[in-house]
Amino acid sequence: MAFLVRALVVAAALGALAAAPAAVAQKFQPGSNYICPNHSDTGLDCYLDAVAHLYTMCRHIKSIEIIEFGYEKAQEGVNGAKSEYCVDKQKLNITRPYQAALHEATPSKDAINGLRTLQELWLQALAGLTWKPGESDEDYKLRVARPYNAFVQWGDAVRTAVAQSPKAPATPAKTKAKAN
Repeated sequence: MAFLVRALVVAAALGALAAAPAAVAQKFQPGSNYICPNHSDTGLDCYLDAVAHLYTMCRHIKSIEIIEFGYEKAQEGVNGAKSEYCVDKQKLNITRPYQAALHEATPSKDAINGLRTLQELWLQALAGLTWKPGESDEDYKLRVARPYNAFVQWGDAVRTAVAQSPKAPATPAKTKAKAN
């Protein structure tokens, strides 16, 4: 009986250890080199860095599928599974930096709207990584490179809006009134 209990404890511990890295990978932490390798000091910096970085990761995966299977067959059956998984994973990875950026930009409605627009453009760009029938190699490569310009333009607009917005007023500390 004691052996069975020990075996169950060891199995539970191993299962917890195996699940821990996956959970940690999804959590936003300032300084995350995986999600935002270039600028991770703040949530806003991380998010603006992550937009291009995570798009590039999925773009590279899609390129590998195209090299392996060709344009016409890159999405057939399970051939596109890696890039589909990449898109799903990066949507999860960007969630916390996006929320942190929204929180940091809260005093500025223009910055909030810019972040929302940038997020929507990013999602559309990820969805647009698939090859369109009849599209030439050059046209495909130009189309999937185009989002980078929009990422930079919207990122600059958000930074400008945040810099120009009035800072949120500090809330005074709550004091307890003594009842006499």
